[in-house]
Amino acid sequence: MIYGDKIRLRAPEREDIPCFAAWLNDPEVRAGLLLYLPFSVAEEEVWFENMLKRPTAEHPMVIEIQHDDSWKMVGNCGIAEIDWRCRSAELGIVIGEKSFWNQSIGTTAMRLLVNHCFLTLNLNRVHLQVYENNPRAIRCYEKVGFVHEGCRRQGMYKDGKFVDILLMSILRSEWQNQT
Repeated sequence: MIYGDKIRLRAPEREDIPCFAAWLNDPEVRAGLLLYLPFSVAEEEVWFENMLKRPTAEHPMVIEIQHDDSWKMVGNCGIAEIDWRCRSAELGIVIGEKSFWNQSIGTTAMRLLVNHCFLTLNLNRVHLQVYENNPRAIRCYEKVGFVHEGCRRQGMYKDGKFVDILLMSILRSEWQNQT
């Protein structure tokens, strides 16, 4: 597990699947994701089995926070598309438990994930994509140190309209200057 202050990232377990499916079926949660159709528990089980076949470094991690006297699952994050030659990867995150939105949990989890990318995986660059109409996520990434590097204009069709996809990244040198 990867520990922070009152937060940890852990490997997903099979028993997490119903919760993942519930999050992905919530239109407000799904609004910031590439997904646009509802997800069944059966589809999530297939995803889980396929995820186990991918390299361990690309397995998603469950975000848990200390809540009362136990750990509560509130979201997940992950690393994908690792290019070991260029030492780069794409990151993603979702806080699925809406009652924990706007509490800086995403920012804290993203900092832990970026630290993991640079300190454990020895990456040099991590990047992500975010919809232009997701200001909460954009602020989170900026607080972590991500910089805007481009835009895929009208790159996604969602809810009856085209939206821009913003491209953001952080380099190891930029991350080191923060710490």
